[in-house]
Amino acid sequence: MTSDPLTASPHPAAAAGGTLAEVATAAAGCELCKLAPTRTQVVFGVGRADAELMFIGEGPGQQEDLQGEPFVGRAGGLLTQLIEGIGLTRADVYIANVVKCRPPGNRDPQPDEIQACAPWLDRQLELVRPRVIVTLGNFATKLLLNTKDGITKLRGTEFTFERAGHSAVLIPTLHPSAVLRSGGRSLAESRADFVHVKRALARGA
Repeated sequence: MTSDPLTASPHPAAAAGGTLAEVATAAAGCELCKLAPTRTQVVFGVGRADAELMFIGEGPGQQEDLQGEPFVGRAGGLLTQLIEGIGLTRADVYIANVVKCRPPGNRDPQPDEIQACAPWLDRQLELVRPRVIVTLGNFATKLLLNTKDGITKLRGTEFTFERAGHSAVLIPTLHPSAVLRSGGRSLAESRADFVHVKRALARGA
C-alpha cells in the first residue's frame, strides 16, 4: 500500500516564512493537487495583514484566476458592496478562499483538493488572526466548522472558532454567487447577516 503524499512529508505551508507575503510566495509554486496544471496562477489572498474581519470563500473563478486576486468578478462586486454597506472597504478586510487554484469550469472543489489546500488557509488564519470570520457559502462553512449542515441552516448564526490558541467569532453567510443567482430574498438575507457581522465587530472595538 502506498502512503498518502499529503502525510508522507510536511506540507510546504508549515515550512513557509512568518509573513503572509512569504507564505504566498511558497504557495505560488504549490503542485499538491490536480488543480495545479490547469490554473493560470495561484490566487492566494488579498487585504490587510492584521485585519479584524476575514472573508473565506470557495475558490477562484475565471476572472480571479486571470487577475490573481479573489472576488474580482460579479460576485466580488457584490461582496464589495456588502462590505461597504457596513462602513468598511476591501482595504480594511482580508479575503481568501478554501482552494487557491481555479477548479476547471468553475466546478465545485473536490475533497482531496480541499485537503491539499487547507494548510495554506490555516497559515492565513494564523497570521491574520481576525476577530471575526465570515464564511461565504457551503464549502468554507463546512470546512471551518467541521459540519455537514448546509449554509441555509447555518447562515447568520454566531459560532466560536478556535485554532492554535486563537479564538474568533465565525458567522456563515450565503456565497455572493448564490445571491446573484437567486436575487431579492437572498440579498436581503445577506445584508442582514452583514449587520450581524458589524455588531460582532463593534462588541470588540
